[in-house]
Amino acid sequence: MSIANYRLILASNSPRRKELLSGIDIGYEVRTLPDIDESYGDDLSPEQVAEFLAGKKASAYMSQLKEDELLITADTIVLLDGKVYGKPTDNAGAKEMLRELSGQTHRVITGVCLTSLTKQVTFSEVTRVTFADLSEEEIAYYVEKYSPMDKAGAYGVQEWIGYVAVKKIEGSYFNVMGLPIHRLYEELKSGFGYRVTE
Repeated sequence: MSIANYRLILASNSPRRKELLSGIDIGYEVRTLPDIDESYGDDLSPEQVAEFLAGKKASAYMSQLKEDELLITADTIVLLDGKVYGKPTDNAGAKEMLRELSGQTHRVITGVCLTSLTKQVTFSEVTRVTFADLSEEEIAYYVEKYSPMDKAGAYGVQEWIGYVAVKKIEGSYFNVMGLPIHRLYEELKSGFGYRVTE
């Protein structure tokens, strides 16, 4: 498959995002910068945070972006009762996040920014995820065995906890993994000349 006139750059070290982008049979390279600021102001609504952070990440790469490159940046948050859950900083924080998500329905929002030197498209997808009640033992087992420090809301839906705790998903499963790949595919086709070739 090809994108007319562009080389695709994925600005993420996430194994899940790499797996999902590879799944649509498109060539890309990974480029990452250290220590990108992921702060945001109180003036944003919780629903705007993921798109804002995806755009902020894109801005950090602009000075090194070449004319023939198309950059993909993304950010995923978990949202429950107006509270934004990002990545936990330690095991205690991860366990506390999972206690709060236990037995609740939360939203997973992934913001995506597609950036070239001449065009930028930003969008987000929302998926509703319902968790079963989790015991302290289950929470401790998951956090200690899988160490979900790099995951928004302290969980990876494709891991053990996804099998045992997720009762229902409304929307894109892949969005919960970290990239709404169907929407991304559609945006690449409609906005950047992505097409399937032999």
